[in-house]
Amino acid sequence: MRDTYHVNFSARSRGKKRLDEDDVQYEKFFESHEDWDISDDTDGRPDGDRWSTWDTSPPTERGPLPYPEWLVTDLGAVDTEMGILKTGKEGDVFLVRRWVPDTDRSVVMAAKRYRSSDHKMFTRDTGYTEGRRVKESRTMRAIQNKTSFGKEVLAGQWAIAEFNALKTCYQWGLPVPYPVQITGTEILMEFIGEPDGTGAPRLANARLEGDDLTDVWEQLVEALVTLAQKGYAHGDLSPYNTLVKDGQLYIIDLPQIVDVVANPRGGEFLERDAKNVGTWFTQKGLRNASVAPEDLGALLRREAGR
Repeated sequence: MRDTYHVNFSARSRGKKRLDEDDVQYEKFFESHEDWDISDDTDGRPDGDRWSTWDTSPPTERGPLPYPEWLVTDLGAVDTEMGILKTGKEGDVFLVRRWVPDTDRSVVMAAKRYRSSDHKMFTRDTGYTEGRRVKESRTMRAIQNKTSFGKEVLAGQWAIAEFNALKTCYQWGLPVPYPVQITGTEILMEFIGEPDGTGAPRLANARLEGDDLTDVWEQLVEALVTLAQKGYAHGDLSPYNTLVKDGQLYIIDLPQIVDVVANPRGGEFLERDAKNVGTWFTQKGLRNASVAPEDLGALLRREAGR
């Protein structure tokens, strides 16, 4: 079922965009995301597909302007599910082709769908969400007591957190997939891969060596330094949630992004991110880097003022 949440983020006192739930407001209604409508009344669309959900998301729940040229925004477009791309603890990623019938306008996107309260709940949220707040005490109690409503709200919080993190990071120029839109607990985003649906390899599986290895490391350092300067850490960074396509690094899986200023453990998350990726690059034989892997954690703490 779907929950729709409308979010407003206040600005930091030092001019930074907040990524917490301080001003989250919840307007709750439900609609299945896991079972598309495949009734006989297809209203002209191909049987088994759904109409594009683009017009169901208000501007605040769409990606940043200007929209990329590859994005299909036609109201007559159709979404076709192509299969599952990746499974995870909190949700699964599917491939969705959005296309306009009788034209050559088409794009393949990744659809990340967070699981509802009927599935296994998130188990890693406490440390990441220290410093985040939900204004309504009744909502907070529901989350803490793990009621059905609280679980639905929590799933929605993670989806909102990731979508807004993607939007903000994209606007900061960080290497993340372009966030297309959010509808309830489904995030549609740029698919990093080939047109045939073959996904880009994770960093852990990328065959990098020599100058190529160093180049990707430098991209990662630059991204993490920028994030730290803005006051944030990825929070769960590893070679398994970074992708490499044609020598370009992409950072994914951002629902747990950590405000290192508000979170008392912010410094720990900066150090852990640095260690997780630094260890991998060291084992791969990284040489001649501008920042040594063992020095990255201290650098990020300095840049974040921690």
